Amino acid sequence: MEKLFLFVLVLCWKIIPCTTCELSNITIVLEKEECGTCMSVNVTWCSGYCQTKDPNLMYPHKSEKQGVCTHTEVTYETVKIPGCSENVNPFYTYPVAVGCHCGQCDSETTDCTVRGLGPSYCSISQD
Repeated sequence: MEKLFLFVLVLCWKIIPCTTCELSNITIVLEKEECGTCMSVNVTWCSGYCQTKDPNLMYPHKSEKQGVCTHTEVTYETVKIPGCSENVNPFYTYPVAVGCHCGQCDSETTDCTVRGLGPSYCSISQD
């Protein structure tokens, strides 16, 4: 019975890291300079950890890309930014993740930096 329990425990330990990359609710700040304001919206985005390894110790001349938690598909939503003058388009379109997976970071569509400005950053001073 102990061997069965140990087997199930090891099996669960191996499965858990595979399921930690998932959709998560976050709040992001949208800004439109022409309107002079920032607006917070709730969206779903990918969050979590992917299994990684350090191949440098085993194969120092082989380069491997590490997996990151990223989106498999996005949709786009549009909101109206308040405070825009009549000659400015008040609508802002932003991406919302629909599915997630562990894969390579695509720098064409994603900020792949180690530490970005963060989802709550607003460059417009709010007095």
